[in-house]
Amino acid sequence: MRCGIVLPFFDAPDVASCAELAERAGWDGVFLAESVWGVDAWIALTAAAMRTSSLVVGTMLTPLPRVRPWDLASRVGTLDRLSGGRVRLAVGLGALHPGWTAFERDEGRAERALLLDEGLAVYDGLMRGQPFSFHGKRYRVEPTDFFPPPPPVQRPRVPVWVVGAHPRPVSLRRAARWDGLLPNIVGEGEARGPANPDELARIVADVRALREAEGLPWDGYDVIAEGVSPVDLDAWAQAGATWWIESDWETTPDAVRDRVAAGPPR
Repeated sequence: MRCGIVLPFFDAPDVASCAELAERAGWDGVFLAESVWGVDAWIALTAAAMRTSSLVVGTMLTPLPRVRPWDLASRVGTLDRLSGGRVRLAVGLGALHPGWTAFERDEGRAERALLLDEGLAVYDGLMRGQPFSFHGKRYRVEPTDFFPPPPPVQRPRVPVWVVGAHPRPVSLRRAARWDGLLPNIVGEGEARGPANPDELARIVADVRALREAEGLPWDGYDVIAEGVSPVDLDAWAQAGATWWIESDWETTPDAVRDRVAAGPPR
């Protein structure tokens, strides 16, 4: 089981120094939220990648419905080549909050889901290289030979972790088709991560069955558990988690740095 940590609050120089500290302390990855307006996550992650040699860098998460998929594929592919194949991309519909709605009107869950599905399809196609075309309801892409980038280090694409909302079958099926699961539980107007390993195990069983039904391998598929230490890593691993990501959004910058320096909860 690998261990990562979310770095909230920080500007790019602090992300870079914390990433360097995280690698020395034994963490496997550092992750940033991608905001609509604020510190650019991909520039900050690039700074982190340039100060480290083995640390995974990625987002937790990217609200893909409000990002042009060709822009995202460009950023992710560039960082994957720069880092030598150390990038993960986490995506979802995106939580609605004032930092989003201050700039963009919410067009509804169904529209965001359509943009997410089409955005993932375009991202995947561009990662695989030219010629690529896509004709959807919202995006249209034609093949081009205008300065195409080199392929990413990780093939056929930089891995994508996708939010799967239990018990919604469409959401779980979407997550099952990609490279990793960010499990959510929805109901009574709220969405949350699994509160314990038993809840995670039930979601993992459903997603595994969906992958097997489509002939997709389970080996190599990531399952992400999130929370705050102390934590019983063995229990979460037995439930199916392959990553534990320390995610404390109600802390302080000094406390985050201290938590990074303390190392993962092994």
